[in-house]
Amino acid sequence: MVVDDHPMWRDAVARDLAEAGFSVVATAGDGPQAVRRARAARPDVLVLDLNLPGLPGAEVCRRLAGEPVKVLVLSASGEQEDVLEAVKAGATGYLLKSASAGELIEAVRRTASGDAVFTPGLAGLVLGEYRRLASAPPSPRPDGPEVPHLTDRETEILRLVAKGLTYRQIADRLVISHRTVQNHVQNTLGKLQLHNRTELVRYAIETGLDTE
Repeated sequence: MVVDDHPMWRDAVARDLAEAGFSVVATAGDGPQAVRRARAARPDVLVLDLNLPGLPGAEVCRRLAGEPVKVLVLSASGEQEDVLEAVKAGATGYLLKSASAGELIEAVRRTASGDAVFTPGLAGLVLGEYRRLASAPPSPRPDGPEVPHLTDRETEILRLVAKGLTYRQIADRLVISHRTVQNHVQNTLGKLQLHNRTELVRYAIETGLDTE
């Protein structure tokens, strides 16, 4: 699904994706319409602009947090504040509008497979912010159940995810299938009660897995 308030741009992106073999199930031109149509169409990937009338893109992400959709932001802004707000709201990737059609198509394909895709330079920005948050004193929490135990394989894959490897690279390194990696990641997300790869990376950094 493609969301942008500029009709010509929205149509061009939808056309490029359709010509690449994707099924564009819906489009939208403002925030409230994006939320309604995403809930109805249930797309695998939502290509989302941030500057939308009615409801900003980050708020669209928040309202779709419970839906099984991966959000790839496609924005003209590369400002740190915009990038971090989008990721914290639930976006799994962030691409600048200066990207080529080929880069967009590959980003959508990787997002659908579960990868976190960022325009070069932005991934380091996000990782740096997570490191800063991870180094801050933890907030006091009431006693609760212990964190579920992860298997050795789940921990190994989580460590590689935290180091920035794609699922395909992890599969090649461990000599297992891409689908097996995805299954382990989904199991880990369920055990840790997390929602996406971005939250998973933050968890891994907070527990020090990225430095092992």
